Amino acid sequence: MKICIVTHKIKKGDGQGRVNYEVTQEAIRRGHHLILLASEVAPEIEQNSQVTWVPISVDGYPSEFIRNFIFAQKTSAWLQKNRAEIDLLKINGAITKIAANVNAVHFVHSSWLRSPVHISRIRRDAYGFYQWFYTALNARWEKQAFQRAQVVVAVSEKVAQELTNIGIPRDRIRVIVNGVDLQEFQPGVTSRQKLGLPEDVNLGLFAGDIRTPRKNLDSVLQALVQVPDLHLAVVGSTDGSPFPQLAADLGISKRVHFLGYRRDISEIMRSVDLFVFPSRYEACTLVLLEALASGLPVITATATGGAELVTPECGIVLADSDDVEALAAALSSLVGDRTLMQQMGQAARAVAEQYSWSTMAQTYMDLFEELQKHEEHSSHPHLSPSSRSISLPFGTASAN
Repeated sequence: MKICIVTHKIKKGDGQGRVNYEVTQEAIRRGHHLILLASEVAPEIEQNSQVTWVPISVDGYPSEFIRNFIFAQKTSAWLQKNRAEIDLLKINGAITKIAANVNAVHFVHSSWLRSPVHISRIRRDAYGFYQWFYTALNARWEKQAFQRAQVVVAVSEKVAQELTNIGIPRDRIRVIVNGVDLQEFQPGVTSRQKLGLPEDVNLGLFAGDIRTPRKNLDSVLQALVQVPDLHLAVVGSTDGSPFPQLAADLGISKRVHFLGYRRDISEIMRSVDLFVFPSRYEACTLVLLEALASGLPVITATATGGAELVTPECGIVLADSDDVEALAAALSSLVGDRTLMQQMGQAARAVAEQYSWSTMAQTYMDLFEELQKHEEHSSHPHLSPSSRSISLPFGTASAN
């Protein structure tokens, strides 16, 4: 089978890029030929004889808005000429104009636009308007892309529900949860001293973008005031972040350890006792699964995509991200019972082991091969290669 994947990056170290990296590797293992329309491809994939990389350069353009537009134009032009030679086309969101067999959805812009923590509701300036405009256009164009796709893959049950909310039939949606590296993220012990963290204290972890309220560090800090026996490590760039000052204002600076942007998150996870991440809006977050794989009890919220993976045996899922009292009670219940934390940590690892990158990639390839087999026995119009266009989409289905 000749498979074409259209995405910005195919490499490790990038959420959506890692998904496509693993799918590509599994396709290679199964003997398929890959055509990759991407700006960046990992060297080990590019050099494989089963792979044809069509570089899509967008360097030098001044904004993500324009870069995504140019990317969509270039990929659409190539696909219009070559679509008939491709057996299966996989894309992400509204990344190109051409209708796809499989559209993998990592983010639903229409849901993000309605979120109370959308940037346009926080910043009433030119940047806020730009973010509103960008999200609104993506919401419109990706809906068209989803409607044209034969199968829409949601990366979480939350995303699946958001897709049905915009009119995508549930029987055309498959849920394939993103994977986790079970070797990199695994239970163990890392020296806190090496990481500059305090020893002999209960230590929680929060990781994410802390420049805006979306990830909800403010509620975590407010809850921490009520849990005096707990310290918190925070991973995320503090440039322009209001939260170091908030910690100071709350009188908990000595218990909150801002580590900045870090690449050694797996080591940090092995040094802490629990993970707390009650995000106000998240389609599906890799860090939640990484925490589970590291054997950490998890406290999250229903607004966080992937929260459905957190069972009562391995964590606590809050009904309301902004319920500081409930969050404080959840933290206290774990901090006060180390045996419970250990039991939850073991259960967390057991959950994560069901979601390896390999399992995820195999599930995608099983779907591709199922569709190809169906095509060989059917004349259904959706299953035939198509060059039908969508009215000027661009962008990507992911967001940080």
